[in-house]
Amino acid sequence: MRRVRAVTGIDDFFSIIPAGGVGSRLWPLSRADAPKFLHDLTGSGKTLLRATYDRLVPLAGPGRTMVVTGRAHRAAVEAQIPELDDASIVLEADPRDSTVAIALAAAILRRREPDVIVGSFAADHVIDDERSFRRAVGEAVEAARAGYIATIGITPTEPAIGFGYIRAGDSAGVAGAPSAAIVREFVEKPSAQVARQYVADGDYLWNAGMFIARADVLLEALATEEPELAAQIEELAAVWDEPARRGPAVDRLWPLLKKIAIDYAVAEPAAASGRMVVVPGDFDWDDVGDFSAVAKLHNGAHRGRLAILGSQGTVIADSASGIVISQSKRIVSVVGIQNVVVVDTPDALLVTTTDNAQRVKQVVDAVRRSGNTDAL
Repeated sequence: MRRVRAVTGIDDFFSIIPAGGVGSRLWPLSRADAPKFLHDLTGSGKTLLRATYDRLVPLAGPGRTMVVTGRAHRAAVEAQIPELDDASIVLEADPRDSTVAIALAAAILRRREPDVIVGSFAADHVIDDERSFRRAVGEAVEAARAGYIATIGITPTEPAIGFGYIRAGDSAGVAGAPSAAIVREFVEKPSAQVARQYVADGDYLWNAGMFIARADVLLEALATEEPELAAQIEELAAVWDEPARRGPAVDRLWPLLKKIAIDYAVAEPAAASGRMVVVPGDFDWDDVGDFSAVAKLHNGAHRGRLAILGSQGTVIADSASGIVISQSKRIVSVVGIQNVVVVDTPDALLVTTTDNAQRVKQVVDAVRRSGNTDAL
């Protein structure tokens, strides 16, 4: 039976928000100094980070969310979530991928609460049906109490090729988590043909990168697969709440930390040994990975129209569809173009189509090679 704290939230549960990455497919809107989680991409009036935090408070309770982010983003994160205290912000010296971000937070929290259950949720995802989200997380917490590492897989709405997939197997038989199924395997982003087969099969879910587990179970799984990295993380966690000792430890250990995604370091090995379960998430979800996704968020029921986001100037449209994001004072006119993407910033202009939105990363790579890093 799920234990609920008197004020609000699931007892013994602590949420973690890894807030890293630039989101290069959203350039020139998303930059190193203003990554996508610090933008309002939905028109809700909230940044993606703030919306994520607000979504987690009813689950974890006030004061039980930790944000892991880069040193350069500390001020922006604090401005977005003034409720965070110093103990709830973990600053990375430089990005070391998701394993370090999640495992370090889990190790710190385990030293504060030995029996804590942690849940990691990306800072830049969009979820509208929060009631269904809370139900899925609740089941995942029950599976975590039973000793599993749990993830939430999104029921596919289309044969998307931009997401990894999770193949669900038999029921895990966990009381309080009737939807939880043993994970058969994680699979990489498929071709269009394979994605259609996955959706038709019915056993495959989108991998949304949400992980819920007892902190000790998560860290033990990491120690089995990556013992050196696990030892380094434990050494950092041991001094994290002692500022005088933390700095020297970070300077010494951080450059040695292996860059590896938690899917490879923990999730896939756990699935191979039968210790991983997936809870289906029957709610709308998007990782807003490119401008095509942003356009879908805004067009929705108004397909065939042009969505306009953040206009500071004037946007004039005639027989056009897609999205225009305007951050300059220029007049932007779009005439007779379907599925267009226009992103106008003071120092860079992007023009493409929703069909080619994934290729924006190649533009970023070209800009980087040119040496014009100020634009990134």
